[in-house]
Amino acid sequence: MAGRTLTISCDTCSNEGSSACEDCVVSFLLGRDPTDAIIIDAAEARAVRVFERAGLLPALRHEKRAG
Repeated sequence: MAGRTLTISCDTCSNEGSSACEDCVVSFLLGRDPTDAIIIDAAEARAVRVFERAGLLPALRHEKRAG
């Protein structure tokens, strides 16, 4: 899948403006305050790691600041 990209846009979504937007990950991430933390539980963290290892998600780049 190297060199391929996946673009997810509300502009091209067949569910745009419907009740499906209420629990859509794109709406969640884009509709929140950028300074808000995204908190996931252990099961969700494991799922993210599985997707990452399978090449479906990029590696998490977040690193805690020292201090």
